[in-house]
Amino acid sequence: MKLERNGAVFGAVVFGAVAAMTLTACGSDNNAASSTVDTSASTALCDGKDKLSGAGSSAQKNAMDEFTSTYIAACQNKGKSVNVAYNPSGSGDGRTQFIANQIDFAGSDSAIKGEQAEQAKQRCNGNDAWNLPLVFGPVALAYNLDGVDDLVLSGEVVAKIFNGTVTTWNDPAIAALNSGTELPDEKINPIFRSDSSGTSDNFQQYLEASSKGAWTVGAGSDFKGGVGEGAKGSAGVAQAVASAPGSITYVEKSFADQQKLAIAQIDNGSGPVELTQDTAGKAIANAAFKGSGTGDLTLDLKSIYGSTEAGTYPLILATYEIVCSAGYPADTSAAVKSFLTSAANEGQQTLADQGYVPLPESFRAKINESIAAIG
Repeated sequence: MKLERNGAVFGAVVFGAVAAMTLTACGSDNNAASSTVDTSASTALCDGKDKLSGAGSSAQKNAMDEFTSTYIAACQNKGKSVNVAYNPSGSGDGRTQFIANQIDFAGSDSAIKGEQAEQAKQRCNGNDAWNLPLVFGPVALAYNLDGVDDLVLSGEVVAKIFNGTVTTWNDPAIAALNSGTELPDEKINPIFRSDSSGTSDNFQQYLEASSKGAWTVGAGSDFKGGVGEGAKGSAGVAQAVASAPGSITYVEKSFADQQKLAIAQIDNGSGPVELTQDTAGKAIANAAFKGSGTGDLTLDLKSIYGSTEAGTYPLILATYEIVCSAGYPADTSAAVKSFLTSAANEGQQTLADQGYVPLPESFRAKINESIAAIG
């Protein structure tokens, strides 16, 4: 695999590879119901236009496949034929296409904000665009270290690994978190996303919130740590770690599982926490919102990333569906609401099998309120 050293110049956003299947550039276009979910109680009305289009985050691609197949099945039960085509072209591209009115909704690992939010407002006929966090995926600290299966790290130590302060696996800072574990005197090789990535943005926001000041270079879709080697896409970094002993990366759990990589526990100050559905779900259930929590549901990520609550796994990637709060044509509005209603409810049932974290009940209630309020 070709790796790119940090400092190389990258042009347009390169979209990430996705797990478990080969994709074509035209994206997902499921036209047959293959869902195993019981959709008989679906509250989706299946009204509005028959076909919806979306693009953006590659991290949510497998979830979007589940949502689409479940929605098709739910609407077939009502005697209606529908479809959703989703292109995993990257979060930045999704936001751009949404602003340009080329798609009905965007998937993004970062909330739309600032100048882009103002541009989206024009697309929505003067109405705000809402960020609805519908897909959560835990981000694994995946590593390749022979003989070390139960590594424990903290936000501070992870920041020092990815900024080049901690360079060997037996560094005293790592040893202090791993009492009784024999750590090799081996160079650490950090692997980062070389393409513009919402995962990089969220990972670096986590480091800002949890590293006790060790991470000083900020966040953003491009990795800013200044050390290590880059690989493109989620699949790319996972494959790079699998082939390079001594390496570590940040990647969605499903990609780490696919490569059979070891995953570090995180000690957020209350003891080591393993990455599980329960520990990640606890972090989501405790999340706060930047606004009132009505309509737009942009998350206050510090409430997740900076949590010191026992048993909480704090490194979570939230993927938003970006929609117009109002201003859609009537048939588009009805279809968007119908699809998202299905996704937020019966669509969550199989997400755990895909490596995601289903929405906790209290959080799902908030999502349903916002979907119902789309004009």
